[in-house]
Amino acid sequence: MRASKIVCFAVGAVLVATAACADEISIVSNILGPEGPLYIDGNLYYVGWISHTLSKWDGKTTTVLNHTPGCGHNGLALTKRKTFLLACTEEHGAILELDMTGKQLRRWDADKNGKPFDGGINDIVVTANGGAYATVGNCILKFKINDDGSLSNRSNFALLNLFTKNKVESWWIGPDSMKVDSKGNIYVAQWFGGKVLKISPDGKLLHVFEISAGDGTTNVAFSEGEKELYVTVVKDSKDPQAKGSIVKIANVK
Repeated sequence: MRASKIVCFAVGAVLVATAACADEISIVSNILGPEGPLYIDGNLYYVGWISHTLSKWDGKTTTVLNHTPGCGHNGLALTKRKTFLLACTEEHGAILELDMTGKQLRRWDADKNGKPFDGGINDIVVTANGGAYATVGNCILKFKINDDGSLSNRSNFALLNLFTKNKVESWWIGPDSMKVDSKGNIYVAQWFGGKVLKISPDGKLLHVFEISAGDGTTNVAFSEGEKELYVTVVKDSKDPQAKGSIVKIANVK
């Protein structure tokens, strides 16, 4: 979860196809707070936490599907019903369920005990049995998932500064959103770090993807067959408007 709380509406993302470096291609630019990418049926969906928008890029044009002021669109997950669960990262957090066109179907502003999601929701993941977990933390922890969906056996999974030298020293540096591939490897976007780290299921560093488009890497999505990665990145993590882009890079085995 980032510190910026500035409200600003994006006029729209601009499609580009320029190479940032030899193996990094800029796909969409001028996004205010790029996050939550998902590649589904040839379309790339992503959100902007500053613009409060969910957008779709079809390979040629970008369409804003949802604009909910005060949400701070952040994490994005796809359910088995082909609906989106969207994490609102603003101070009074929420989880929205949207259809594929961006229409709101349901909204949760509190947990089952009526406790509000104060501090905002950073990311969300859908489980195999149709449930979901949402996060507000800034570290990677490991839990056992019990049969009833509850969590136990909390332990530290990875400390990123032991894997790679910090690009800058800041309490904000660390793991942001992450994705898991078909082999169980974890791809972690390092906010303030300008990197995506590939970590094995047993916590070993497999690869470091250096991102040249900015130092505020926020999230990652897989292309078909997991051959490429779509990385959301803010050019300057100190920018209050969090202007950034989505870049495509080759994955490694």
